[in-house]
Amino acid sequence: MSVTEGMDEFEQTVSSGSKRSRSRTSEVWNDFEILPLYEDGHRKVKCRKCTNILTANKENGTSNLRRHAKKCHQENDSVPCHPPLDQDMYREKIAMAIIRHNYSFSFAEHEVNRELHIFLNPDVKPICRNTAKSDVLKIYKRERENLKRALEIVPGKICLTSDLWKSSTTDEYMVLTAHYIDANWELQMRVLCFSHTPPPRSGKILGERLFNILKEWGIEKKVFTITLDNASYNDTLVNSLKKNPSFRSSLPCSGEFFRVCCGAHILNLIVQECLKIIEHAVHNIRESVKYVRGNDMRKLRFAECLQELPNLTSKKVRQDVPTRWNSTYLMIEIALTFWDAFHKLSIVDGSFRTCPSDDEWDKAEKIAKFLKPFYDITTLFSGTQYPTANLYFHGVWKIHLRILEEMEDEDVVISDMEKSMKEKFDKYWDCYSTVLSFAVILDPRYKLQFVEFSYRRLYGTNGKIMVMDLRDKLYSLFEGYLRVTNYEAHNMVENASSSGANEKVRDADIAGFDTFESEIVGSINSKSQLDVYLEEARFDYNTHVDLDILEYWE
Repeated sequence: MSVTEGMDEFEQTVSSGSKRSRSRTSEVWNDFEILPLYEDGHRKVKCRKCTNILTANKENGTSNLRRHAKKCHQENDSVPCHPPLDQDMYREKIAMAIIRHNYSFSFAEHEVNRELHIFLNPDVKPICRNTAKSDVLKIYKRERENLKRALEIVPGKICLTSDLWKSSTTDEYMVLTAHYIDANWELQMRVLCFSHTPPPRSGKILGERLFNILKEWGIEKKVFTITLDNASYNDTLVNSLKKNPSFRSSLPCSGEFFRVCCGAHILNLIVQECLKIIEHAVHNIRESVKYVRGNDMRKLRFAECLQELPNLTSKKVRQDVPTRWNSTYLMIEIALTFWDAFHKLSIVDGSFRTCPSDDEWDKAEKIAKFLKPFYDITTLFSGTQYPTANLYFHGVWKIHLRILEEMEDEDVVISDMEKSMKEKFDKYWDCYSTVLSFAVILDPRYKLQFVEFSYRRLYGTNGKIMVMDLRDKLYSLFEGYLRVTNYEAHNMVENASSSGANEKVRDADIAGFDTFESEIVGSINSKSQLDVYLEEARFDYNTHVDLDILEYWE
C-alpha cells in the first residue's frame, strides 16, 4: 500500500470533518487505539500490545503502523505466559531444601507448599516423599563422588578429627572429619563418615573401621594427624593404625606426630578440676537459677526483687548444661550480676533455700574471673572458618602461665585448686605440645623465638634444651617432606628424559653428570627454605594482628 492510499484510508476512518461514520477497511486498526487529536493537530495512536504511542498522519500513512504491528506480534509470540519448567531442577531444589533446612521428606507433600508451586508455575508436577528421598540420596552420591575427586588432588596432607556421638536412644555414631588446604589455599572441612557404630566398640575395632573408611575415600596415604579426645580406647585405636605397615609407612616421621589430643577436651578436664573446688557453690547457683525459672509465680517474685536493680531488668538468668563447663561458666558469670537479687529473694520467699552464702559468692567470683581466659581460648579454638593450629600454642601457654601465677595465691583454696590443675596440665601437655609448637613456629609473627621465650618462662634453664629438641624434630619433619618432594621431582625428570631416548648415549651421560654436579654444589652452598625462613626477621605482631596465615604461605 502506498503512503497516499494509507492516508486516504486513515482519513476515511478518523476525519473529524466527515458527516457520517466511515468503516475501517484495514485489519491494522484492530491492533491500535485511536487517541484524541492533539492541540498541534497531530493524530496519535496507541498499540494495544505494547502501549507504545505512534504518529498517524497523512505523511506517515499506515505503513509505519503495519511495520510496528508485525514486529510487536513477533516479540509477544516469542515470550510464553510461563517460563518453561525444568522438572529435574524443580526436584533438585526440593531435595536441597530438605537437606539444607533439615526438613522431613513429607515436606514435598505439604498441601500449601504444593499449592504455592503450582501457583508459580501450573506445569509443576508435585512429587511424593519417596521421590524426595530418592533425590536426596542421588545428591548425596553425587556430592560424595565430587568430594572423592577433590581429595584425590589435595596437594598436601590431610588432618583428621574423630569422635563418638551418642543419640538420645543411646546409640553411638562415629564421625570422621577431614581438614585440609585445597589447591586454592583455602581451608576446607568435610565430614567423611557419620555412621552407626554398634557394640563392641573396642579401640582395635574402631581402628579397623577408621582405616577402612580412609581406604574407601582413597586417602589412607595422605594422612598427617588425627585429633582425638583422651578416652582410653583411642590409645588402642591409634596403636592399631600405626601397627598397619601400609598406613604407617606413609605417615611423616613414622607417625611420631600422628596423635594429637583435643585441646578443648584437655581444657575441659582441667577446668572440671577447678569447678570441683566450688562444687557446693556451683550446685547452689544452679539450683537457684532453676528455682526462679520454675514457674510464673517465682518469676514474678524474682522480677519484684529486681525492681530495685533497674540495670538488671533487661537481663535473664541462664541455666547451664552440667556436662559442659563453658555453659556452667556463663551461668556463674550471669548469676553473679544477680547476687543482690537472689539475696533479697531468700528473705521474702521462705521456700527459696538454695541461695549461695556470701562466702560461696566470693569463691564463685574468683573462679569466674580465673576461668574467663579458658572460656575465651576455648571459643577461639572452636573456630571452623579459619586455621587454629597456629593459635593453640599461644593460648595454652597463657593458661599454663596463669596456673603457675595463681599457685602463689594467698587464698589456700585457690592455691590448692591451681596445684591440682597443674597436675592435669602437665599430664596432657606433652601429648600435643610438639606438633602445635611447629604451627606457631610457622607463624611469621612468632617463629622459634616465641617458643624459646615461652619455654624459658615456663621451665627456666631447661627451656633451652627443650627448644633444641623441638628444633631437631622440626627439621626432621621438614626433611621428610623434602624427600617426598625430591622423589616426585626425580620421577618427573625421568619421565621427561625418557622421551629423548633417540639422543646419543654420551650426550645423555654428560647431561646427567652436569645435573649431579650442580646438585652437589648447590647443596653445599645453599640454605634450605626452612633455614631462610627461620633466619628472616619476624613480622611485627601489632602491625599484623589480622594476618591471614594461609595467604602468607601461598
